[in-house]
Amino acid sequence: MSVSYISAALRRLVEERANRRCEYCLLPENVSFYAHEIDHVIPEKHGGKTDAANLALTCWRCNRHKGTDLGSFDPQTEKFSFLFNPRTQQWSEHFACEEAAIVGLTPEGRTTVKLLQFNTDERLAERKRLSDV
Repeated sequence: MSVSYISAALRRLVEERANRRCEYCLLPENVSFYAHEIDHVIPEKHGGKTDAANLALTCWRCNRHKGTDLGSFDPQTEKFSFLFNPRTQQWSEHFACEEAAIVGLTPEGRTTVKLLQFNTDERLAERKRLSDV
């Protein structure tokens, strides 16, 4: 499968809508070592379209961990759950910050925290440094 072309105008719309923050872990792009990327929330291989309604701005870590996954197993209930969808869901309803950690509040939140590895030592240290600034 080939990678879809994303025009400069569409990329700009996605970046501005996200306030240049990862729409999964909220990392600001201006403090990231690598430029943020455009993610298909519903991957193309699952029928997702390359349009504003299906695109999100992501940091490279979240994008690599998410890949083409749509969901996984909620670590609390062990039942399948879809991942958080930044186009249709509100971040604050699914996640909370506890010091440097991001905690999932719902099945979608917990599954996303686990699958996208929000709370590795490296990511916790990065968020701690950002909060100390």
